[in-house]
Amino acid sequence: MLKIADLTDRTVHAKYAQREFAQTTAKVMLLPLLWSAGAARRAPSRTSVLRAELSFGSSTEHEAWLAAEAPLPAGFRVATGGFSFVPEEAPLPSIMNLTLIVLDEPSRLFAACFTKNALCGSPIKVGRRRLAESSTLQAVVINNKISNVCAAGDGVGASESVCAAVAEALALPDGGESVLPCSTGVIGWKLPVEQMVEAVPDIATRLQGESALPAARAIMTTDRYPKVRSASACGGRLVGFAKGAGMIEPDMATMLSYVLTDVAVPREALQPMLRRAAAASFNCMSVDADQSTSDTLLCLSSGAVAAPATDAELAAFEAALTELCTALAGDVARNGEGTEHVIRVQVRGAPSEDVARGVGKAVVNSPLFKSAVAGNDPNVGRLVAAVGSYLGRTAPELDLGGSSMAMGGKTIFRGGTFALSPSLEDELHDHLLAASLKPPGADGGAPPYPPHERCVEIEIDLAVGDAAVTVVGSDLTQEYVSINADYRS
Repeated sequence: MLKIADLTDRTVHAKYAQREFAQTTAKVMLLPLLWSAGAARRAPSRTSVLRAELSFGSSTEHEAWLAAEAPLPAGFRVATGGFSFVPEEAPLPSIMNLTLIVLDEPSRLFAACFTKNALCGSPIKVGRRRLAESSTLQAVVINNKISNVCAAGDGVGASESVCAAVAEALALPDGGESVLPCSTGVIGWKLPVEQMVEAVPDIATRLQGESALPAARAIMTTDRYPKVRSASACGGRLVGFAKGAGMIEPDMATMLSYVLTDVAVPREALQPMLRRAAAASFNCMSVDADQSTSDTLLCLSSGAVAAPATDAELAAFEAALTELCTALAGDVARNGEGTEHVIRVQVRGAPSEDVARGVGKAVVNSPLFKSAVAGNDPNVGRLVAAVGSYLGRTAPELDLGGSSMAMGGKTIFRGGTFALSPSLEDELHDHLLAASLKPPGADGGAPPYPPHERCVEIEIDLAVGDAAVTVVGSDLTQEYVSINADYRS
């Protein structure tokens, strides 16, 4: 059995393996760090993706901040572990991480959203059944490396076998019906079920109730660093963690995201809350315009803190949940495969939120504009073209004569005409440079931690309505192409 420090196969191609082994091993050694003054230059941890307040000078500073965010709410324990294997479909020596999230007591207080991809993974099918039929949940089992999607054989049976093994290891009486499975990784390969089942009992002996950070790290694939956020509400805590770096344009959630809380929010209130939070956060984020087959967003409560007693308290909890999800969505975009700039598009004056969201997505999904941003080239013609292309297809009846657009607070388009000059070009170029995650003069890409939360700021006013939406996305770099050209080899 390997320790988590050995589970370094976040990306399968050899180009990154040695570098990532050193980084991951170093990061695991930092888990015991406690927060201390000056460990990171940061604002209060309840920051929103709409505020650029965090900055870090090193992986050590970032790890210390993560450790301070990650204490588990009451009633939860997590464990991680893994093993080496060779996929049946390809002779590629690989490492799979397994992660357990376990409640001290079974809980009926859970909600989930799943991908709308029509060819979804088998764990999604099981998860939907749990949401519809299970009265309680007590554990979640997550594997990376293989996503268990449309593989030969019985993928649903494979997921259920792993759930049953978890139930047996934890002495749960229901044969796995209170265990939710999740998988992420290569699509089309079969799970190494026998090895997973064999690994579960040992992993179950490692359960600890201190920190979610080991779980946030173990679920990663091509992520550069783990993503953890926390919030407080109604006398309790919320801790969320997510993985996701590529194949990201959610249509309800993101690759794998978990929000754990001790606040006893009733299930009938929690499910619509989570849908609204997803719509305002993960559904307003894109890395590469590809919706995953495995998207899962789960909110699970231990019920250790009394339920909100009033509508105002429920609203406060939902606000905390939405802000946490929004921050995690920003982290996923910032940690996108090869990402060197985060693009934030604030659209207002739209006839509906759907139109506003579509305009923002058109910008952050435009390969031409994303490539220009990656090169620090303020080619705003591509920005205007992306907006016009989307609206020409979806809302050609809109009169855009009063519309305007800005980058970095500088107007670049108004009333159907560009407002450009050599001095403005220089200012826009400086804005792109300031938003870059890549250190000045560095030969490589972004570092293995988020140095700041600055964004390429785009403002679009359609001037045809009152709806407004903010969308975040990533640029398109040569590293993104390299990672995905070599993903399995």
